[in-house]
Amino acid sequence: MPPASSGASATHAAALTPSSPLPGPAEAAEAADTRLNPGGSGYRRMSFALFLAGVATFALLYSTQALLPLVSAGFGVSASTASWTVSAATGALALFVLPLSALSERFGRRTLMTVSLTVAVVVGLLVPFAPSIGVLIALRAVQGAALAGLPASAMAFLAEEVRPKALVAAIGMFVAGNSIGGMSGRIITGWVAQAWGWRVAVGVVGVVAVLCALAFRALLPAPRHFTAGSLNPKALGRTIRSHLSNPLLCRLYAIGALFMTVFGAVYTVIGYRLTEAPFSLPQGIIGSIFLVYLVGTVSSAAAGKLVTRLGRRGALYLAVSTTAGGLLLSLSDSLVMVLLGLVLITAGFFAGHAVASSSVSRTATAGRAQASALYQSAYYLGSSAGGTLGAVAFHAGGWAGTVGLGLLAVLGVASITVWGSHAARVQEREQRRRGLVAAH
Repeated sequence: MPPASSGASATHAAALTPSSPLPGPAEAAEAADTRLNPGGSGYRRMSFALFLAGVATFALLYSTQALLPLVSAGFGVSASTASWTVSAATGALALFVLPLSALSERFGRRTLMTVSLTVAVVVGLLVPFAPSIGVLIALRAVQGAALAGLPASAMAFLAEEVRPKALVAAIGMFVAGNSIGGMSGRIITGWVAQAWGWRVAVGVVGVVAVLCALAFRALLPAPRHFTAGSLNPKALGRTIRSHLSNPLLCRLYAIGALFMTVFGAVYTVIGYRLTEAPFSLPQGIIGSIFLVYLVGTVSSAAAGKLVTRLGRRGALYLAVSTTAGGLLLSLSDSLVMVLLGLVLITAGFFAGHAVASSSVSRTATAGRAQASALYQSAYYLGSSAGGTLGAVAFHAGGWAGTVGLGLLAVLGVASITVWGSHAARVQEREQRRRGLVAAH
């Protein structure tokens, strides 16, 4: 018998042995699933492309945050006024993320992400030439509005193109890109600003974002599971009302907003605190403080494992405890304790954000782009509120005032999570009761 035939017969015989049973329905369905799965080249390209998009998004969005003391000095304005260079960008993103997500339903996730990132990097190259604080705030608002096309579209893209079991990990990689972008942008601006001023610093961030945008467009695979929808305002309104009437989604939106209130407040004000006594640190060192974002990269990427071990609510309780502990540690006048506090705050925030955002994508079975957009709106409104209120609290009560604001927000997250646990138990009891009634 020829070798080829012998091999075929052996293979066929092996397939029928008890040790190699025929695949069941679940295995067959998984094998037929053409969505991206970890280990494939398409998944790796997609993950790296969205990682770079996350880097560019956060680097641009928070490019002035570490420079606020220099912006205040350069334009002769207060901390609360300078904080609007951050709050205007995050606030505009929050307002535009929902309408732009609707455009992504019609024109495609990849197309909208590409256009949004292109506009944002172009504006980023104009920001260094702002002649006044008013123009700077206006440019930052336009930049935030442009960036609104990225977060919700990215989440929807992942929900459509990635297998469900890999979704939390994939979203964790995008969030990890956010943390790397936020960290690298602040470190670059800190050291560059110390040597050449804040204008050159934000210009360098703009150039880095251009490179990320080019690589993103070259690497992101073409969507295979996107189905274009229509721009129907009534249908959009029904979808939004449906999401807002879902108690679980509303709790997740509130959790994202409150976590980001803490994060926005802490990182908007920390530069002012560290320039004052007893620290009196130079701008370059203050920028390097943002290396703690690496902790966020790890904690967001590990969110999937946390959910597997502790469940969604257990992971949120851990994130809340970690963030609260970090806030309390940061009250110390020891630089080491302050840094440890920032590490815990960052780890808790990114873990909580990754868990909440991935839960939104899994909960919404229809209108995923709008569900993610509502989450992003709440999330960035929290950032805008945190930045402004954090600066006001710092002006009124120093760092303790900012920490107090953060603890209130963390308490809100804990309360919502406890209420969610209670609501889930009530629902389970009701379902069991109905099952018993139906059985009789």
